Amino acid sequence: MKLVTFSTGSAQQVGVADPDAGVVHDVSALLPAGAGVLEVIERWAELGPVLERDAAGQPRHALDSVRLHAPIPVPRRDLFCVGKNYREHVVEFGRSGYDQPDRSEALPEFPVVFSKATTSVNGPFDDIEPHTDVTSELDYEAELGVIIGRGGRGISRADAYDHVWGYTIINDFTARDLQRKHKQWLIGKSLDTHAPMGPYAVSADEIDDVTSLQVRSVVNGEPRQSAPVKDLIFDIPELIATLSAGITLLPGDLIATGTPAGVGIGFDPPKFMVSGDVVEVSITGLGAQRNRIA
Repeated sequence: MKLVTFSTGSAQQVGVADPDAGVVHDVSALLPAGAGVLEVIERWAELGPVLERDAAGQPRHALDSVRLHAPIPVPRRDLFCVGKNYREHVVEFGRSGYDQPDRSEALPEFPVVFSKATTSVNGPFDDIEPHTDVTSELDYEAELGVIIGRGGRGISRADAYDHVWGYTIINDFTARDLQRKHKQWLIGKSLDTHAPMGPYAVSADEIDDVTSLQVRSVVNGEPRQSAPVKDLIFDIPELIATLSAGITLLPGDLIATGTPAGVGIGFDPPKFMVSGDVVEVSITGLGAQRNRIA
């Protein structure tokens, strides 16, 4: 199932999208009052079968006639993000000098985990704010986002996929100068609108083999990134086991799993984004997003 948060006016609604047919079914009437995609995921055992059975009978809109928001517009807490999780990206990041102070190209021994503020979440087709008053080095990072379904602590690798509700696309947009300046990455990663998400939250049963999915980005029509999820240094079970070792994961938690090589800082000279540029991020089976720098 592909869940969306959409609007035709001012109010946000929950929908079940059928991209092949080009429609979205408004399923808000099937849900408790005020429920969004986050609440649907949290109560999936109860609400999932209802949507599966009755979604097709609900009012439908053409996909291209609605505004798609991030599927989870306001996560319950900051996004968990993983840095340096593709081998070739580790190399380009180390050479760039942004991995200060040692410019290390060595593979990390453990997952490099940081967070991204909830207020950075943006729609899959909305403009990205350039924040020219605080940054001049805008960069893109195409990433697979894992959506936690059943929460828990001390989750083993063997049980990890039992806790995955599904997947989405996340662009871990980054202000590289702030990332370098502050050393710790929160500020450089968390500017408002710097986490385009979606367009869909796709339930895991729609994905036969998540490791075969291809993560891609294109900037102004130029292909930049392309790598399969199987190239992750630390795979999804390892990330879930690591995070949950002492942190209770909650339904709807989001894990951005890392970005492949080909980001702006990987070029010599770097190819940072400026107003008017367009970045497109796609992942097999999860759709595509397209964002313009305002």
